[in-house]
This record gives sequence, structure tokens and C-alpha cells, in this order.
Amino acid sequence: MPTAPPLPRTWRPFGARIAATVLGGMLLVVVLTVWIAWGADVRSRFTPFQKSTLVFLGLLAFACWFALVRSRVTAHHDGVTVVNGFRRRELAWTQVVAVNLRRGAPWAGVDLSDGTSISLLAIQGSDGQRAIRAVQDLRALVAANSRTERND
Repeated sequence: MPTAPPLPRTWRPFGARIAATVLGGMLLVVVLTVWIAWGADVRSRFTPFQKSTLVFLGLLAFACWFALVRSRVTAHHDGVTVVNGFRRRELAWTQVVAVNLRRGAPWAGVDLSDGTSISLLAIQGSDGQRAIRAVQDLRALVAANSRTERND
């Protein structure tokens, strides 16, 4: 069994954050280039409602990107904090039963003592060995800290 990493420890998605940032930046450049290339006569034909719709769609895309970027799992002395998008969950070590990353799964998951489970968007299956190592580290932390809390 691997040794537990020192606390606190935070995991974040890697490949998905890079891809979303690069593609989002490229999309923004293309949209702004097209808007400028159209010229003032074409831009003046857009109604305020149409302009506000474009801004709204841009803000919606930004909100999706921000939700992905802020996703994280932080293990600390008191337990685990899971941030998936705009939702934050604080879990005590004793609540965490198992950490898994099933073959072909898009992200890791945590099984809880109440019979429910939570997805961990911060540990993306597409990150390959990085995700496997994160799951192993989190499993080691769960084993070490759950045992410590139960023996107290």
C-alpha cells in the first residue's frame, strides 16, 4: 500500500482545464476577429437584444469554464473538501468509505458511509497515470486518517 502524502493535499483536473482554457481562448479570438472584420456597417445592424444575447452566451461559456477550473479535491487534517463546479462538500474522514476510478469512467468517485457516492470532477480519467496516482494517494489518506479517527 502506498504511503499517504503529507496534508494538506489538493488535486485538480489537468488535461480538461488546459483544453478548456486553450479552446476557449481560441474561440474568443475568433469571435472578436470576426466581429472586428465585419466592419461598422454590419455591426450597426445588430439590435441591442442581439448584442446582449451574444454577451449572455459568452458569460454562460465563461461560467462553464470557471466551474471546471474551480473543481478540486482537498484532503486536510479534518477530512476531505470536494468542489464540483459550484457545489462544495465537506466530508469527515469517517464518512469516506472508498475511492474509485473505474475503467473508462470520466472521473473518480467517492463512496460515502450513508450509501451515497460523489463524483470527483477534479480527478479526470482522461488524465491517465496522473489520475491513477491521485486515486492511490487519496485511498492511502483515507486508510490512514479513518484508522486514526476510529482509534481516538
